[in-house]
Amino acid sequence: MAQTTTLVIGAGVVGVAIAHALQARGRKVTLIDRDTPGRGASFGNLASIAVTEFMPASRPAIWRQIPGWMLDPEGPVRVRPAYMPRLVPWFLRFLAASRPTRLRALEAAGAALCARVYDDLLPLLAETGLQDMLSDEGCLSLYTDEAELKADRDHIAILERFGFPHEVIGRQAIRALEPALSGKIGLAIRFPQNRTVQDPYRLVLRLTERFCGLGGVVAQGEVVGFDRSDRIGGVRLRDGRNLTADEVVICAGAFSGRLSALLGEPIPLETERGYHTQIMAPGLRLRHSIIWPARAFMVSPTAGGIRVGGTVEMAGLDAPPDWRRAKVTVRRAREALPDLQVQQTTEWMGHRPALPDTIPILSASARTAGVFYATGHGHLGLTYAATTARLMADLITGQRPPIDLAPYRINRF
Repeated sequence: MAQTTTLVIGAGVVGVAIAHALQARGRKVTLIDRDTPGRGASFGNLASIAVTEFMPASRPAIWRQIPGWMLDPEGPVRVRPAYMPRLVPWFLRFLAASRPTRLRALEAAGAALCARVYDDLLPLLAETGLQDMLSDEGCLSLYTDEAELKADRDHIAILERFGFPHEVIGRQAIRALEPALSGKIGLAIRFPQNRTVQDPYRLVLRLTERFCGLGGVVAQGEVVGFDRSDRIGGVRLRDGRNLTADEVVICAGAFSGRLSALLGEPIPLETERGYHTQIMAPGLRLRHSIIWPARAFMVSPTAGGIRVGGTVEMAGLDAPPDWRRAKVTVRRAREALPDLQVQQTTEWMGHRPALPDTIPILSASARTAGVFYATGHGHLGLTYAATTARLMADLITGQRPPIDLAPYRINRF
């Protein structure tokens, strides 16, 4: 019997993990991207296995603040005015996802993925010899006082409902854990499971090496079309090449929507443009990642320095970066870390794939046999990567996944 050939489109951490899982299960896999592996959102994420961050962005505590945020040029969410008309259909679906019964279902779907994260991630790291990639420390969520903590109460209530561990600590314990933090931080919540990846880009590269060691192939090219009749037959590349395949997996992050449209299967996928500043000479040491919800930034010790990021910009895939967004988060980070030195820095902007109901698409195509989707992971691509690979490999090879995939189907909108 001929070996099944599978083409995985998208060489970020999700695509590489899926390609590795399928190659390990006997598929003949080619991984293709218009860039080299790991150069998209996987390069610049904030390196956190953020299992406590699955709650829908459409919950009322968030969307009620969005109008005020958008009027603030330095707010946590910024929509470029020229792009606003394009966002109207997406925002209508976003609001539809805020109905109480829908919110409960979305919370359960996100929690089901996050509850599996270490069941899938730790074996993948052990199998590929990448155990050194994961820190032993968690994350600290910072609050100046009880009022700030109360404002984040809906987040904590969801975690308590689903049993994710966390611990509220006071000023003395905070200083003992992270002496560099400002004395204005009066309370924190410690999330022990939100561990940090030592270098997300290097993780993708090393996982790609393991995939190739199993016989997988990496190709570079931009997919501009598909060959199909009653089922998928292959793809067409911009340079004129045609690649045949029995199966195609679309996991190209924020660019997946353009590919699905070519198959007559549009999905409401937007890009939440994220910025970071990598500081290689910060003048201080952090053991934990830190996040300050009221200031909308995160700092992670990763890639040989510390990385500062946060906030969301909605401006589409093609607009040039607005580097002021990166500078805002650095300025806010210095409120929490007054001794932070901003030296030997680089700035980066990338595209998070955002669906209006927050949870990803993990699904067979509803229109074309042999096509599968794994996209829309939002801020949790790194967090969900190993679990996505396990679930998609089960789905594609005809095994029964350990959780029900119905909530993540492509035709749910």
